[in-house]
Amino acid sequence: MIRRTASLAIASVAVLGMLSETAAGGRAVECYEQVNRPAVYDTVYENVLVSAGGQVVDYDPPIYGTVERVEQIAPPRVTYEVVPAITHTVYHTVKIDDGGYAWEWRIIHGRKVLCKVWRKARYARVAETVVVEPERTRRVVLPAEYESVAREVLVRPERRRIAEIAPSYQRVARRMMVQAGSTSWRRVHIPKHCRY
Repeated sequence: MIRRTASLAIASVAVLGMLSETAAGGRAVECYEQVNRPAVYDTVYENVLVSAGGQVVDYDPPIYGTVERVEQIAPPRVTYEVVPAITHTVYHTVKIDDGGYAWEWRIIHGRKVLCKVWRKARYARVAETVVVEPERTRRVVLPAEYESVAREVLVRPERRRIAEIAPSYQRVARRMMVQAGSTSWRRVHIPKHCRY
């Protein structure tokens, strides 16, 4: 920095001297020209974080299935039932009236008269129910009852898998200034024939 300041000071003095001498018609003793040095850049490669990473949870729901099996729905048991009586109908003829003499009203020659009349005996066919076998109670043994029942069962429980994802980086090229540009002055050689 000190060198640069000194160069600028010398250059300023030289330019002022040239202007004053040239304006006065003098000759050039020393000459300087301005030199510009451009900034120097270089390509720098660095790793840039693209993804921070983390965890991924993979979830599988539980799986259920159906299983059929025969199950007892009623145990063996004993019950009692009434067996009705067995009957038979028998028909026979019975005398319902002995007959004989009886009095009854009659109309004879337009006159109402009471007459004694003879009647025969009367018979009728009568049905009679005869018990062949009386009513009874019977013991009944009922076997166990079974039924096919479908039940839902767990075939596979739920599963959770956690996968770790590492962070990912990418190599990126970046232009970077290595040296800043500068301006300086350098002395110019003047041939002798040009000095006057």
